[in-house]
Amino acid sequence: MPDGVEHTSPAGRVPDGTVPVRPSAGRAAARRVARRLRGWGGVAAMATVCALTVSTALLSLPRAGAGAAPSAVVTGPGVGTGLQVRAETADSCKDPDASLTPSSVDGPAVAAVKRRGKLIVGVDQNSYRWGYRTPATTKVLPDGRKETTPGRLVGFDIDLARAIAKDILGDEDAIVFRTIPTNQRIAALESRKVDLVVRTMTINCKRIQQVAFSTAYFQVGQQILAPKDSEITGYDASLSGKRVCTAEGSTAYEALEEKSFGAVYKDVGDGTKDDPDLLTVPNQLDCLARLQMGEVDAVLTDNALAAGQAAQDPAVELKGEPFTTEYYGVAAKLGDDDLVRRVNKVLVDYRQGPWQRAYETWLKADLPGISGPPAPKYK
Repeated sequence: MPDGVEHTSPAGRVPDGTVPVRPSAGRAAARRVARRLRGWGGVAAMATVCALTVSTALLSLPRAGAGAAPSAVVTGPGVGTGLQVRAETADSCKDPDASLTPSSVDGPAVAAVKRRGKLIVGVDQNSYRWGYRTPATTKVLPDGRKETTPGRLVGFDIDLARAIAKDILGDEDAIVFRTIPTNQRIAALESRKVDLVVRTMTINCKRIQQVAFSTAYFQVGQQILAPKDSEITGYDASLSGKRVCTAEGSTAYEALEEKSFGAVYKDVGDGTKDDPDLLTVPNQLDCLARLQMGEVDAVLTDNALAAGQAAQDPAVELKGEPFTTEYYGVAAKLGDDDLVRRVNKVLVDYRQGPWQRAYETWLKADLPGISGPPAPKYK
């Protein structure tokens, strides 16, 4: 957790929806998490306590557009020419989740992955059930020495990423995972730090101007998460004057920009080096930790992520109903149309059985009642 973060009382709010932050010892606040978390244990406790510190140690990436190479235009038999995202402006966009038709034809982007022998995928390691790291294990060897095995990245998104690697390279372990914060997903693709992003990334009209998406692989909606005893009832007038946390660069933040109901949701210095990351944070799970420390009153995020967080802490719950319909997609760099087509080909097969098995393994217990993946749409 960055230094300079301190709990700010309601009296410290300012009218434009921001919260001023007084200098303080942020690391001391992080240490208080362990004493103040409620109802935690096992993987869940480990994941959230680490979230405040891990987010500052994730892969260092340039801001979107900084040092990014020009988009490659992919040509060849059965391959698009980079028109997927340029065909519509954000204003005229009506069907952002429509993607390129599936194909197994290798173009330049797929060929580059094959030459390397590894698929590099941007993922999360802090989203319980979606992409998170299991605890390390330690065993005592016969000679008395201790051997520690690091935790593994697991979750619904991780399973999908491995399926893509297996299709392209014939081995689900022919993959390099790079953990990236929410607000660096697009920058990671633009700078070619990763080939794909499989990280609960919502497809929308703004983002299809920046990255190329696969067809949708999961349907979600924005929803409020708050303590069970909170007077907050959902995304409504009960948010007035309440401190609401979101991830930087998220659709949740955009929803509050459009209609905040009087909630306080902006940090002073958002998006600058002086951003205290109190109400807008690099990784969504940081919001849950801040909620548990009493630094915010509620969290706004996808209901799929919120359900995983509620599973980690019995003192919080989803409030109201989802108020949007959104879809997650696998993201690639603009112009890598052959790679997008290949991912769409993988998803055709994935929807026929592996998707359901992954849902039952990772999500069904906390997000029941989903009969299957969304149907694909093609241009």
